[in-house]
Amino acid sequence: MATDLFSLEGRVALVTGGSGAIGSALAEGLAQAGARVGVLARTVEGVDDTVRRLGESGHDAIGIGADVLDEAALEAARDAIVSRFGSIDILVNCAGGNIAAATVPDGASAFDVPIEAYRDVVDLNLLGTLLPIRVFGAAMRPAAGCSIVNVSSMAATSAITRVGGYGAAKAAVESITRWFAVELARRGADIRVNAIAPGFVVGDQNRMLLIGDDGDLTPRGRTIIERTPLARFGEPEELVSTVVWLASDGARFVTGVVVPVDGGFSAFAGV
Repeated sequence: MATDLFSLEGRVALVTGGSGAIGSALAEGLAQAGARVGVLARTVEGVDDTVRRLGESGHDAIGIGADVLDEAALEAARDAIVSRFGSIDILVNCAGGNIAAATVPDGASAFDVPIEAYRDVVDLNLLGTLLPIRVFGAAMRPAAGCSIVNVSSMAATSAITRVGGYGAAKAAVESITRWFAVELARRGADIRVNAIAPGFVVGDQNRMLLIGDDGDLTPRGRTIIERTPLARFGEPEELVSTVVWLASDGARFVTGVVVPVDGGFSAFAGV
């Protein structure tokens, strides 16, 4: 049946950044598609909350607290997941995001952003994607039809005010996505590598930039809605089906692409 193409039954998925709004939604979506799920994030409390919800829904999941920039911690996490489930077939790199120090404050100059802040935001997003690929990719079974899905951003391809370092970091994530896709395919590894580029989804990191204390949209938030043809922010759950598709046999001839899930933001010229 066609629906079997999108089933993840018998597969093991790992989601980094699994305690956040998007990461937890993706973990739940992968579990609903049939995967056993590992949830990884720095905050143990957030991981435990995601795993608890999965367990209450009858899904098999394990939670691990680890920093995606700590290679030894990632190796220990890999060993724990393989010990529990036997393998890793799907890796979703959701850890990342902007940092306050790399955001140009109101009334400040772009020249004022500290170079250390650029380093930090690039490390978090690029190395925080690259290290998990290196560590967890070693546990993937070549014959299983494995998949890596990275998370990019609208900021990777369009200049978005105030967050230049974040945009550069996500552009690098898209570049490394294409590079791994080509290298692994040409070397015969049965591992596909793709990415999604979410539109504007409200979360803890960007809420204050988009929604004021009074609950109304900020000027920035209004501009985004005006530039989004569907005229609203996205919901984390609306990213799930694209990730499940990229992770499944339904996308077995798809590698090296970045799929926008953005309400039309990237298609609109603003006029």
